[in-house]
Amino acid sequence: MPPLRTTGTGPEAEDPGYAGRYRLEGRLGSGGMGVVHLARSTSGMRLAVKVVHPEYAVDPEFRARFRQEVAAARRVSGAFTAPVVDADPHGERPWMATLYIPGPTLSERVKRNGPLTPDEVRRLAAGLAEALRDIHRAGVVHRDLKPSNVLLAEDGPKVIDFGISRPYDSELRTETGKLIGTPPFMAPEQFQRPREVGPAADVFALASLLVHAATGRGPFESDSPYIVAYQVVHNEPDLDGVPADLVPLVRACLAKEPEDRPTPDAIMAQLPRLPHTGPTGPGGTGRLGGLAGNGPGQDLVPTHVRIPPQPEERPGAG
Repeated sequence: MPPLRTTGTGPEAEDPGYAGRYRLEGRLGSGGMGVVHLARSTSGMRLAVKVVHPEYAVDPEFRARFRQEVAAARRVSGAFTAPVVDADPHGERPWMATLYIPGPTLSERVKRNGPLTPDEVRRLAAGLAEALRDIHRAGVVHRDLKPSNVLLAEDGPKVIDFGISRPYDSELRTETGKLIGTPPFMAPEQFQRPREVGPAADVFALASLLVHAATGRGPFESDSPYIVAYQVVHNEPDLDGVPADLVPLVRACLAKEPEDRPTPDAIMAQLPRLPHTGPTGPGGTGRLGGLAGNGPGQDLVPTHVRIPPQPEERPGAG
């Protein structure tokens, strides 16, 4: 684990020393929306505190979206997420504190140790299906489930970073023609009908994430987000390397039409019986806490993509 960057000297000197009553001890990571710091409560509990960037703190639209993030995180706070401890979405520099959860993200785990074993992939599938069931029961769609937003904790995977999630009853809506997410883990409807995205989009992302865990790549691969978008909408997924007993389930979750995908409850019912051989994410500890989502240099910046007309065949799209 690299040393934490301090908050009082050097290039980070403009960082606040406190968020509310919590003293910020050092940076855990930085994303497109803010900086995540390690902090401690009065009792000594370790927290991950997200403080929004100063330039966004003066943007009314961003502040509204941060309030939505806090509301969504509070609604789903529980066994499968990083519980919210405190927040001030109305402050001069809005912030939110969650319980710090040690452990690598799935992205870090795959980069460091390679693909997960078949049993690890099965346990990950079960843990994430339970997490999505809980999140959807709370009335929230995550909309950005990806390897850097899944922490591999000792007691199972935790879904983090609800920065672009949306409660079903939210007044905020995605603007027409503007898509927000991470293309390799977005569902077809996120490109085609972004205002109609529902829980089934998270199921599609879950399947893409399982392919990444099993193979180190996604079911749709290209250096161009435009080509990935075309593949997601039109092409069949590449499932080579996925455990054979999971292929039918993963393929069903990657159905192009949302209504053809199984629910999280159905996923859990279809999973093979899992051996109880340990936690989902063996292999070292990580540096990111509950809100970190993205490590230094891995900013979560909304990706705006328009899908141009495409021919039947395109180089690199296959």
